[in-house]
Amino acid sequence: MRRFGAWPAWIFLALFFLAPLAALIPEAFDRQSSAFGRIFADAQFWNAVRNTIVLGLVSGTLSTVVGTLIAVELARQPEHRRQGLMTLLGLPLAFSGLVIAYGFILAFGRAGFVTQLLAMLGADPAIVGSWIYSVWGLGLAYAYYLIPRVALSLYPVFANFDRRPLLAARTLGATRGQAFIDIVLPEIAPSVFSCACLIAALAMGTYGTALALAGTQLNILPLMLLAKISDGGSDFAGAAAISLVLMVICVIVMGTGDVLASRREKQVGAIDR
Repeated sequence: MRRFGAWPAWIFLALFFLAPLAALIPEAFDRQSSAFGRIFADAQFWNAVRNTIVLGLVSGTLSTVVGTLIAVELARQPEHRRQGLMTLLGLPLAFSGLVIAYGFILAFGRAGFVTQLLAMLGADPAIVGSWIYSVWGLGLAYAYYLIPRVALSLYPVFANFDRRPLLAARTLGATRGQAFIDIVLPEIAPSVFSCACLIAALAMGTYGTALALAGTQLNILPLMLLAKISDGGSDFAGAAAISLVLMVICVIVMGTGDVLASRREKQVGAIDR
């Protein structure tokens, strides 16, 4: 790696990020198309922005809460059992988004077995079965493979957590709640929040599962972008503008988590010195 330095990473970044971005910007800012003016004047665009943010919040919050609890439990397990659990957690990450979407349709769709079981209890299958095709249902489907990502990402945080300050606080008379708030929470909160921001950005930018689950009927930015250039659509300028807006939203979300995590690292480094 010393021979090549960071050049492989820079080449990869240039080919798959900077080059596509350089092609999008002139298209989106073409004066003849007025792409940004058109999409900003479209009420459906702002509805898609709202749904995309809600989807990120739902998936990010649900995945982070459940994934954090799983990561804590993983850190408590003995080595032989932990390896088996981590292997099971990695299975959903190997599935395609299309497979996950079809699985949720078979389980929670209008004719899904969960929907049919609830119908036997008196629920309306038309109402119960339509829920999975909403933003909230899509958030649940995303959480299926985002929860393992959170758990596997946060497991090292809890496995390497130094319990000595916590035990010292308990010895000095702090309650379990006080010790958690004063000792544990400041240590793990930046990592958990940074992971939540990353997961939310992934949920907002993913479209494969959403396309297979709800088609273009669900109004979120990735599917709105796809509709601009598919099924005979040729609004490339509008698609470019939407993609830039989506990129800015995801960068802001991920950047917020990175800033908080970096501040915490600087504080810890200053204390250690």
